[in-house]
Amino acid sequence: MGGAVAVLADQRWPAEKAQAWYRAHPWISGANFTPSTAINQLEMWQAATFDPTTIDRELGYAAGIGFNTMRVFLHSLAWQQDPQGFKERINAYLALADKHRIQTMFVFFDDCWNKEANTGTQPLPKPGIHNSGWLQDPGDPASRDSLTFSKLKPYVQDILTTFKHDKRVLLWDLYNEPGNSGKLMASLPLLRNVFAWARAVNPDQPLSVGLWAWDFQALNTYQALHSDIITYHSYDDVATHQRLIELLETHGRPLICTEYMARPRNSRFATIMPLLNKQNVGAINWGLVDGKTNTKYQWDTPLPDGSEPTEWFHEVFRRDGTPYRADEAELIRKLNGRQPASKTP
Repeated sequence: MGGAVAVLADQRWPAEKAQAWYRAHPWISGANFTPSTAINQLEMWQAATFDPTTIDRELGYAAGIGFNTMRVFLHSLAWQQDPQGFKERINAYLALADKHRIQTMFVFFDDCWNKEANTGTQPLPKPGIHNSGWLQDPGDPASRDSLTFSKLKPYVQDILTTFKHDKRVLLWDLYNEPGNSGKLMASLPLLRNVFAWARAVNPDQPLSVGLWAWDFQALNTYQALHSDIITYHSYDDVATHQRLIELLETHGRPLICTEYMARPRNSRFATIMPLLNKQNVGAINWGLVDGKTNTKYQWDTPLPDGSEPTEWFHEVFRRDGTPYRADEAELIRKLNGRQPASKTP
């Protein structure tokens, strides 16, 4: 077993290959994307609620301000329910994104929010509650149970094998925030396995698992030393985020921030996005369009009456495509090298 792990670790891209890959792309900027009509990953991907019309429209909003990358969560239950249909819907999504000149980072597993997931009709949003219906994958206790892995390995490898040469896929984000929801080190076995399963497929695209909790030493070490590209999350202010970039740059690999921008925490487009642009760090904020995920509300400050928050936590656009803040949209457009929006007379 030790020898096999060493072989898989050796398959990590050399730093020079990672840097060449990064140079071959324009500055990576975009958002974590769930269509406004989906409360979670299953509602996005199941056949009955897959919504290409909304996806197309909202990716158009993103393209209009120059975003070129979306980070999109998958869910293993959608595959177990209907493997071929799920892959066809992924392909349909990728065709829409490609039409808007947007590449995609797909996320496999996730330790955040609700620990039980069920296929079929998904719950309605709880008014004013951030991500009230978002789903862990594979959930808890399933993520701690190695017997679960026999179902997860074929899922990961089928998706990777199907899309391993697809240029519309930018990167594979194998596991969102391992150790979250109190799991801590219980997530390490699945983390190790998903890297091994992915390396066995050896896709053209790089692999990564984002760093996010700076006191999770064992998890962070494994993530950083097995990722081709260093990805990370930071909802902190400029000074803290700058120190984090300086720390992560010591790996000698490209950096992509795959979650940032929480306005009341002083992680804002006006301050953080110019920093990431100047440092040539990819910039993927949480949230594109206000919708059923309710992530315009703060994590820990619910508004159970569903009223408008004083300031939105996440999101760039209202559902009709109007920017939440016109000045933010203009800044994003400018940093992405786009002309200012035309003014109506």
